Amino acid sequence: MLPSRLRRSLTHHPTELDVQFFPDERISDAGSFANAYFQQLAAAAATVESSAVEAAARLIESRSRDDKMIFSCGNGGSAAIANHLICDCLKGVRTGSTLHPRVHSLSASIETITAVGNDIGYDDIFVYQLESLSKPGDVLIAISSSGESPNIVKALTRAREMDVATIAMTGFSGGAAASIAGISLHVQGQNYGIVEDIHQSLMHILAQHLRYMHLEDESALGRIKF
Repeated sequence: MLPSRLRRSLTHHPTELDVQFFPDERISDAGSFANAYFQQLAAAAATVESSAVEAAARLIESRSRDDKMIFSCGNGGSAAIANHLICDCLKGVRTGSTLHPRVHSLSASIETITAVGNDIGYDDIFVYQLESLSKPGDVLIAISSSGESPNIVKALTRAREMDVATIAMTGFSGGAAASIAGISLHVQGQNYGIVEDIHQSLMHILAQHLRYMHLEDESALGRIKF
């Protein structure tokens, strides 16, 4: 069983006065901290709705088969996950399979991001690119632990106006992003590291599942590395 301090942070929705973050006390050695962290990680992972993961997989699969683009975006650690998605979806999913996703991270070009941020505004760094690059039927995967980053919320809102399907990966309360997105992959976690770890896992889960479902040689299951 989880320690009471961990159960409290996962069993009800937090409010400003009620929220309890992990860790809420000093843990003297790193090994004990790791044990508590992994317990929190497992408990938070269990809050992700499997039906939402399935819906995200089917959306990415169907739009990839229709030759639509998959866009991703995020800030900070979430930007790294958005960029990593390119590797695992473009190279990973495609290798040895019949599914060939076309993917692009709106967080990848520092030149474009800084130009838009400097000349137009940081809130527009993703939406400006999306308006130039996307077409109806494409998909936007927006990653934001808080779900409240203005540039993420703006991109999701505009995407829906342009008939671009939306998936949001969020944590904490989910914020506006979780309610705007067509598919919400929400983690009930109160620690940025834990939320980002699960978002990274969700990216791996989606990519690996899609690859293994479309292997050209099914006998390769259990004998190939991802």
